[in-house]
Amino acid sequence: MLLEMSIKNFAIIEELSLHFEQGMIVLTGETGAGKSIIIDAMNMMLGSRATTDVIRHGMPKAEIEGLFSIEQSRSLRELLEEQGLEVSDELIIRREILQNGRSISRINGQMVNLSVLKAVGQHLVDIHGQHDQEELMRAQHHIAMLDEFGDEAFFQLKTDYKLAFESYKTLRKQVLTIQKSQEENKARIEMLEYQMAEIEAADLKVGEDKDLHQERDRLLNHKQIADTLTNAYTMLDNETFSSLGNVRSAMHDLESIEAFDPKYKDLAGSLSETYYVLEDVTKRLESMVDGLDFDGNRLMQVESRLDLIYSITRKYGGAVDDVLDYLEQITKEYQLLTGADSPSDHLERDLKAREKNLIRLAADLANARHLLAENLEQEIKQELKDLYMEKVEFQVRFSKAKFGREGNEQVEFYISTNPGEDFKPLVRVASGGELSRLMLAIKSAFARKEGKTSIVFDEVDTGVSGRVAQAIAQKIYKIGSQGQVLAISHLPQVIAIADYQFFIEKISDDHSTVSRARLLTTEERIEEVAKMLAGENVTEAALTQAKELLRKG
Repeated sequence: MLLEMSIKNFAIIEELSLHFEQGMIVLTGETGAGKSIIIDAMNMMLGSRATTDVIRHGMPKAEIEGLFSIEQSRSLRELLEEQGLEVSDELIIRREILQNGRSISRINGQMVNLSVLKAVGQHLVDIHGQHDQEELMRAQHHIAMLDEFGDEAFFQLKTDYKLAFESYKTLRKQVLTIQKSQEENKARIEMLEYQMAEIEAADLKVGEDKDLHQERDRLLNHKQIADTLTNAYTMLDNETFSSLGNVRSAMHDLESIEAFDPKYKDLAGSLSETYYVLEDVTKRLESMVDGLDFDGNRLMQVESRLDLIYSITRKYGGAVDDVLDYLEQITKEYQLLTGADSPSDHLERDLKAREKNLIRLAADLANARHLLAENLEQEIKQELKDLYMEKVEFQVRFSKAKFGREGNEQVEFYISTNPGEDFKPLVRVASGGELSRLMLAIKSAFARKEGKTSIVFDEVDTGVSGRVAQAIAQKIYKIGSQGQVLAISHLPQVIAIADYQFFIEKISDDHSTVSRARLLTTEERIEEVAKMLAGENVTEAALTQAKELLRKG
């Protein structure tokens, strides 16, 4: 149940705080005062997509916040736990719409994305307005409306069917791809075979091109390398002047006096380390110089190998590693096109098994929907009777369709408006007034089924009067008797029966326009209902009638 709602800098609302109770609450006021803006703000608070044009002119952001009581909602508590959100008897939703187009949503202080906010919002409030009537007039939406009447077992069956359908569709696509490859992709397969054979024949190794370039550089610069190594070796150790010998002699000299001072010992140690490093370098240089031998044949082999690599990389990639990656990629494609990774006969057997399971689940889902339809028809019939539409008959009809995510049947609502008349599609025959009452009947049936504690009706009483208006008022009141109903209405009968009435008014000056709301006292309610009955010039008769309506309410 919605306990409190605050709105700041939203359209013409500068700042507004509303405190709600259990029962039936109406929002009244002149056209354009801001009643529907409050519902729009509620919609955005609960996850509808926001745009920057809702932000009040000159303000950096719009803010909407709601406090809800959720102690009886087990499914909502489970959803909150799944999302890692704090669970308590009360829940706070806050949403900010920023000028840069972003919005920030929080549930109990924790940031959430829009899909989570919308999922939580669907458990809290059911907002019914003109959009719902538009859905009712679109036959493709009827199956979803019928399914809302299902229980947990039905939704589990629906989930099982959807998983089976997606599994079947995925495998069927794979089988068709393999079959198609045998007919339409022969040229592609042949090209892949040629490319794979050419790359594999080259017998490339990871990083081979880099290693060969380095080796070629050594061979091409053999003389410079040999001269440099020989010179370095000669500088370190030769018959006329040996740097290594001089260092060794100095090391021995220092070692002979190291006992006289720790500093001498430290110098001797450092020089000793230097000597052994130089000795190692000298030996390695000697070995390298002895092993130097220019190999012209090897240079030719390297050049030939690099030419082959160049021709391959020019076709298939910038370097050897790129060519090897490409080989891996086309090998996978080849296996998919030829079915090399899974024999087609095995896949086809699996596909037939999945098809059999899908047909079984579709039949179970269809049977479950037919039972739902029977129950819904009886519920709607009683609801229509309460709304003085006892001559109207409601029927759910099914027709066969291709297998899809919702099953293999189409659903459409039909009505007969007068006894003896044939049933016709609802989308063709329902008038505006009939549509409002029919939608109210459906919502009333769903409200009992879903157990939602907060339901919003946005001008569902448009175009009716008299006893029908009274029936609609009583129906809305009945829906709210076990929870909470918020209604925007212009009908005295609906307003009078409500437990609480908020008056929304627009106040303007030379610089700005703001919308405000106040909870009316009993005397103020009498005055407002009387205005609806008689206009601005309220008569005693109108006041008397208003008092009578409120007393009956």
